[in-house]
Amino acid sequence: MIKLYRFLFVIIGMSFAYLFFSVYSPFYAAIASGIGGIISLLFLIVIEYVSHSFSARILFSSSVGLLCGLIAGLVVSVSLSAVELPLSGRVVGILRFYIVYIFGFASMIFMAVKNEDFALFDRIIPSKEGGSDGSISYKILDTSVIIDGRIADICDTGFVEGVLVIPNFVLNELQMIADSADSIKRNRGRRGLDILNKMQKDQSIKVKISDMDFPDIPEVDSKLVKLAKVMNAKVVTNDFNLNKVAEFHGVHVLNINLLANSLKPVVLPGEEMKVSLVKEGKDQNQAIGYLEDGTMVVVENGRKKMHSEVEVTVTSVLQTTAGRMIFGRIKD
Repeated sequence: MIKLYRFLFVIIGMSFAYLFFSVYSPFYAAIASGIGGIISLLFLIVIEYVSHSFSARILFSSSVGLLCGLIAGLVVSVSLSAVELPLSGRVVGILRFYIVYIFGFASMIFMAVKNEDFALFDRIIPSKEGGSDGSISYKILDTSVIIDGRIADICDTGFVEGVLVIPNFVLNELQMIADSADSIKRNRGRRGLDILNKMQKDQSIKVKISDMDFPDIPEVDSKLVKLAKVMNAKVVTNDFNLNKVAEFHGVHVLNINLLANSLKPVVLPGEEMKVSLVKEGKDQNQAIGYLEDGTMVVVENGRKKMHSEVEVTVTSVLQTTAGRMIFGRIKD
């Protein structure tokens, strides 16, 4: 169907050019028809380039901005003509033209850049980052999840949709950590800033810096919960305490640790696995090993085979808020 539209667009352009110049001579009409086809083809290339490069929301918001800017420029231009200026009529005419031009162009650029900030456009052309109801899906990142860094890898997989919001008060807290006298905290803060720079450079990740703040609330976690309520957003974190506070206030939370635990392979009692025992357990004969994903394995009667790899038969699995623990015994 698209190819048919392209063909008709070029043919109609050639036909109009031929009919317009047919009153002079068939030779001129034929030349004009060829030139009309070339011009139509160039217009078609420009139209398709704009259609593929810009979303319908940006084009619509730009058009609205251009219209509003031209109207405002005309009002200012007409008002300027009522004022007596020590300039010639030609200079005043050029000045009026540039006023209309600057107002229209500036308003068009502003609306194109800030189109997502106008909720009115959601009812006309929903954002691609929006949910099923057309509203934009915002996810607010806290300091812990930025320092953790796994959120960038998760976004690269394409499982996270919508706009990732970084509040300024979170950036300030991250900057304070990066400037800390403690070398460990300083490295963690710098790692968080590096993660943010990586995410901002990734064109597939939509990142937005929010200037919204609540000076009457001193705690960063409380500010995050308040901002999530105002923006109708979800909070992305791996802080267990923030998770509980946000749920208490009715704010949806995406916990990275819970996601990581849910992605670990399922282990059932009776299965066998190989584990390297690295340290002693709490009980007398227990030894502890770890799987590649960090899951702790408690092995009964394993202390005699410390610092060696043994075959273990799973006896039970315990799921806790901190993660998953596997209990087993050395295979007979």
